[in-house]
Amino acid sequence: MAKDVDKVDNQNYSVKYLNNIASPQDFKAIPKEKMTEVAEEIRRELVRIVSQNGGHLASNLGVVEMTMAIHRVFDSPEDHIIFDVGHQSYVHKMLTGRYSQMDTLRQSGGISGFTNREESEHDCFGAGHSSTSFSAGLGFAVSDKLNGSSAYTVVVLGDGAYTGGMVHEALNNCRKDLNLIIILNENEMSISKNIGRFATHLSKLRTRPGYFKTKKATGTFLRKIPLIGRWLYRVVRGVKKLFKNLLYGSNYFESMGLTYLGPIDGNDYAAVENLLSEAKKLNESVVVHLKTVKGKGYEPAEKAPDIYHGMSPCAGTSTAKTCFSKAMGHVISDLAVENDKICAVTAAMCDGTGLCEFKERFPKRFFDVGIAEEHALTFAAGLAANGMRPFVAIYSTFLQRGFDNIIHDIALQKLPVIMCVDRAGLNAGDGATHHGMFDVAFLSEIPNLRIYTPATIEVLELCIKDALERNMPCAIRYPNGTEKDDIVSAFYSGERKLPLGAVCNFEKHTPLDAVIVTHGRIAQNALVAQKMLGERGVAVGIVLLEVLKPYNVTLDNILSLIPDGTRSIVFLEEEIRSGGMGVCLCDELSKRGEVNINTKIMAVDDIFVTDRKVGEDIYTSAGIDADSICAAINKI
Repeated sequence: MAKDVDKVDNQNYSVKYLNNIASPQDFKAIPKEKMTEVAEEIRRELVRIVSQNGGHLASNLGVVEMTMAIHRVFDSPEDHIIFDVGHQSYVHKMLTGRYSQMDTLRQSGGISGFTNREESEHDCFGAGHSSTSFSAGLGFAVSDKLNGSSAYTVVVLGDGAYTGGMVHEALNNCRKDLNLIIILNENEMSISKNIGRFATHLSKLRTRPGYFKTKKATGTFLRKIPLIGRWLYRVVRGVKKLFKNLLYGSNYFESMGLTYLGPIDGNDYAAVENLLSEAKKLNESVVVHLKTVKGKGYEPAEKAPDIYHGMSPCAGTSTAKTCFSKAMGHVISDLAVENDKICAVTAAMCDGTGLCEFKERFPKRFFDVGIAEEHALTFAAGLAANGMRPFVAIYSTFLQRGFDNIIHDIALQKLPVIMCVDRAGLNAGDGATHHGMFDVAFLSEIPNLRIYTPATIEVLELCIKDALERNMPCAIRYPNGTEKDDIVSAFYSGERKLPLGAVCNFEKHTPLDAVIVTHGRIAQNALVAQKMLGERGVAVGIVLLEVLKPYNVTLDNILSLIPDGTRSIVFLEEEIRSGGMGVCLCDELSKRGEVNINTKIMAVDDIFVTDRKVGEDIYTSAGIDADSICAAINKI
């Protein structure tokens, strides 16, 4: 976001309204005629804060008026407001007393980039993954019904969430007799057809308060006509529905038994407030369809909402060539020139997973299936079963959704699907919902699956080529951002060639007090600990793994590198301990009767890495920083 953001950031302006909002009630006290000024102030602050801390900009700029209207019409926390994904909630946080803390957004000990139940009573449901809001909202609304509560539940679907299968599963389970408002925030998702001028006029008519009053009165009048009243009401309602369908097309929601209102301009504050007020009066499950502009009010984000959706450390920088995601996309694009069986699959994350180059060069072999990771994996299995070589690029945290599909549809059938597991390991900023700390454990227990773990771009390319040569399911996991120079210099002073396995940064015949076996980005911590211990006279070597599974082969590689007489092995990883690399390799040692060496596993120990102190490093929070490594080795 460079110069355009600087222009906004350097302006001298006062924060007139947000400084005085300690609760939604304070916001409601602001006169309605000031809402335009409030919206402008919110947008200025969004641009300033996100340009400073990173995060999701375009999606929050688009929901300013909608979020303001929600908090004017409903009463949080008595009413439940649930944002899908949670990254659309920055405005919600500002209006619920957290503006003074927004400068800590996505920082250690600061405001979460997603909704978080522990952060505020106004975040009634935590969310970092997409398409969960409708199911959760349905749970809230049904429980209120059972408990005799008149509270409302407001679900904000949007930013692609509607492409996820869970939304349709929840819709299939939805009841009409609930105080449930489902806001469908359409920001260029192409889920509805364009409407003409006459249909637009009717939409505006439906947003006027008098429309619903007249509609209700007319229905009451018709039904009271003796003998033919109810029959006449059904006829009139049927004709009205037929006429409306001619204008709008068939309505999926009304076919499912829900009342549907809209679509209207979701960036028109007055219209949104009016429509939500009328939806609230219906006391039933209502779908409110809003059409918003992603990036609204900030020209660069309006023109390129995909780039300004989430501030990526790779986006628009000169380091793009060393970014793992983009490097992966570049490598498979080059390989696809010679191999017309190679194709790429993403779940609505083309830019985030580095596949935009592939999409541009091979559009017929690129498939974006929407936010539907389960479908992406089984779709890829079908491609592979019919002779294609699919690469499925999914963040580690989202791959969790496809566990059954990997087992049942890919591994069981030994299909050569290559999973590119992006954002592997701990991810500072995005928090617990986005840590890639479970994939090693759940992939390790699946038969017929090979796991690669490159720590440099050069090795990533070798892993991709090696996986292509193998007629089997493979997972290549790599971290967010760029490769690290210290890892490259410590382990790859010369060209790395096949076969892959493991490398070390010590002489194979030099006696050592301990060896750290690790993989991925956390090797940096191992290097720091190695230097610290060396200064204290403790000789430590490091083995950097390039392939994890099969673990019996990996153990062979490790033992071939470790000098005779090595006293201890420390298995270091930034993933969950249970079922992880360390546990699996210790199990292999036990099977072989290798009991003449001490072992220690340092990993994330049965916790979600969430509660960090201000300024505390994420590895320190998890107990796997350099100081912790030194302390563990000294105790062995």
